[in-house]
Amino acid sequence: MTRKIIHIDCDCFYAAVEMRDDPSLRNRPVAVGGDPGRRGVISTCNYEARRYGVRSAMASAYAMRLCPELIILPHRIRYYSEVSQQVMRVLRQYTDRIEPLSLDEAFLDVTDQSHFQGSATRMAEAIRKQVRAQVGITVSAGVAPNKFLAKIASEWKKPDGLFVIPPQDVDGFVLNLPVERLHGVGKVTAERLHRLGFRTCADIRACNHFQFIEKVGSFGEYLYQLAHGRDERPVQERDERKSLSVEHTYAQDLPDLGSCIRQLPALKERLENRLSRSRQKDEVKKAFVKIKFADFTSTTMECCVQEPTLPVYESLCDEAFQRKGISVRLLGVGVRFNERSHTPFTQFALNFG
Repeated sequence: MTRKIIHIDCDCFYAAVEMRDDPSLRNRPVAVGGDPGRRGVISTCNYEARRYGVRSAMASAYAMRLCPELIILPHRIRYYSEVSQQVMRVLRQYTDRIEPLSLDEAFLDVTDQSHFQGSATRMAEAIRKQVRAQVGITVSAGVAPNKFLAKIASEWKKPDGLFVIPPQDVDGFVLNLPVERLHGVGKVTAERLHRLGFRTCADIRACNHFQFIEKVGSFGEYLYQLAHGRDERPVQERDERKSLSVEHTYAQDLPDLGSCIRQLPALKERLENRLSRSRQKDEVKKAFVKIKFADFTSTTMECCVQEPTLPVYESLCDEAFQRKGISVRLLGVGVRFNERSHTPFTQFALNFG
């Protein structure tokens, strides 16, 4: 079966979060990084800053020379991790076969998913719309039969874009790709390939298979396969999760406790559906309710229980709501699992940055 792989890449993630939280930063050159006076380095920047030549990993002082109006904000890593987990929760609604790569990207294998009649393209578009609506940032998506092509596709129409490489178009798409776009090819390897006369995938494909491997070495077989659009690497899921939850950000704030309680049955049903699809085998040890109030402060209330019922979630919601007693913009319910004694689990915070 031809695989259906989606690569999700958040657009200038750190800067996007800062612009989301402070709209006055929009349409101005913004970067997140270290102090220019202390040999700081740019971690990421928005597209307004990139027009001046500012790039990630650039010295902050040099970036300021390129763009004197550049606004450099300090890192808020813990906060960015919280936002990245919001994105992760959206992705989990479409598949549990997810491979997070870094703070700003992840692969999804949706080959056997039934959402949108199995259309990976429509799933990717739905993810983009949902992240924009619920998290307030944009992501670019690539859809292809393998990880190598899906990652390239996500970069093709950045920012805030979607690009699809259907199986029948793979051969033509790959043919003119420069060797620098091949997975694992860095600056040194690219220069070596250039010296050998290989500048595009077409050049590699024009060479005899075994002669190419003889010239390039042990890495040659992998590159030869990529140059033909072939990549059998599976989407590698992370360790078993410590918890599983669902949540919803409401278009209009829930004004009181009663309106929150009325949302719980639908949330609990979504949670049960996710639990039934999950391969997590560990027993439930806790139930929890998460509330984000209108002032953007959050609180979580939990209790030890093996079989969470609706009354349990109602009681937790009551206790959590009383901590502030103001209108609610986000409500979530979830469970925490017993950890396996033979496999200590460290919770993985999806790094989208």
